[in-house]
Amino acid sequence: MMAGDRRSLRLLVTGGGTGGHTYPALTTIGAVRERATAAGYDLDVLWVGTADGLEARVSAENGIPFRAIKAGKLRRRPNIRELGSNLADMFRIPVGLTQAAVIAARYRPDVVLSTGGYVCVPIGLASRMLGRPLVMHEQITALGLANRILARFASRIALTHPSSIDHLPRRARERAVVTGNPIRQHLVHGDAASVWEHFGLTPGLPLLYVTGGAQGSRQINTMIEEILPSLLTRSQVLHQCGAGWIDQLSQAAARLPAELRRRYHPVPYIGGELADVFAAADIVVSRSGAGTIAELTAVGKPSVLIPLVPSAGDEQRQNARYLAESGAARAILEDRPGSDLLLTELNALLGNPGDRAAMAWAAKSLGRLDAADALAQVILDEAGVLP
Repeated sequence: MMAGDRRSLRLLVTGGGTGGHTYPALTTIGAVRERATAAGYDLDVLWVGTADGLEARVSAENGIPFRAIKAGKLRRRPNIRELGSNLADMFRIPVGLTQAAVIAARYRPDVVLSTGGYVCVPIGLASRMLGRPLVMHEQITALGLANRILARFASRIALTHPSSIDHLPRRARERAVVTGNPIRQHLVHGDAASVWEHFGLTPGLPLLYVTGGAQGSRQINTMIEEILPSLLTRSQVLHQCGAGWIDQLSQAAARLPAELRRRYHPVPYIGGELADVFAAADIVVSRSGAGTIAELTAVGKPSVLIPLVPSAGDEQRQNARYLAESGAARAILEDRPGSDLLLTELNALLGNPGDRAAMAWAAKSLGRLDAADALAQVILDEAGVLP
């Protein structure tokens, strides 16, 4: 191809609501752009989501054009409080379908990527009506309701786990491919030394990174607070607790003996430093959502997993059990575990560096660093882009 003889490739992206849907989409966009550029294409991207979803903020931060539509989520087993929400969402659905159809018709994408969340259904249906190829990506083992709908007419179905094939409609299984779950690539290139300096940590003392997600977890925060005096005798803790918990846990830190107080570092949120935190951490304590599992295995970190119970299809407990059975983590699978159980698991790992090293190796062996590239290639294949 001669210089200046470049073609345009239009990619319509939909998905969001949570980081588990949003960040794989963002990472994949970068991988598609890199591969498209190498093949002589200029990538044009439009992201469609909800105005109040995480995807709106993430797309703006990364300079990706964004269009908001109305979207409704029908809860299959609503409680009394959710009946009103279900009724309101029933009226949003036809509005969202109309908005999606107009956007897709005007944009005329070469290919559509859907990464999950109920906002995907209107765009997926619109792509079907326009005859555009739809690549659907599923992060979890069992399909969410939105993806069970889209799987019936998606051109290709990209899965994180081979076992997910059994959850697909029979006629859809021949269109499935296992790509893994894309993660933000910078997470595997952290600098541990910068974390020691930034948070005032002590090199040589085992570091626990505790997180319940960006908003924090009441269960995990409470368990950590209860075992701090014992835990800090043999480790230091960097605790992403969420903005709503920082005052309480800062007060808990102030009540500790002076020699232990300097070992506990509660923070509301870990942002751009996450790669460095992963590099420095000896053990991670966290939930076991699909995105978290993809990151822990990519960076190869031993972990103690406390699943969110219940989660859709008991997905988090399945994830935690899978890593534990693979030797890559310890899992606390009880519905209401006591903090003493968490302390027992952590003490066992803190006292045995060999076990930690074996778990790190096992975790790394499960990681898919090429997931974004694999998914990007599926998208380009569906768009008819030749290498």
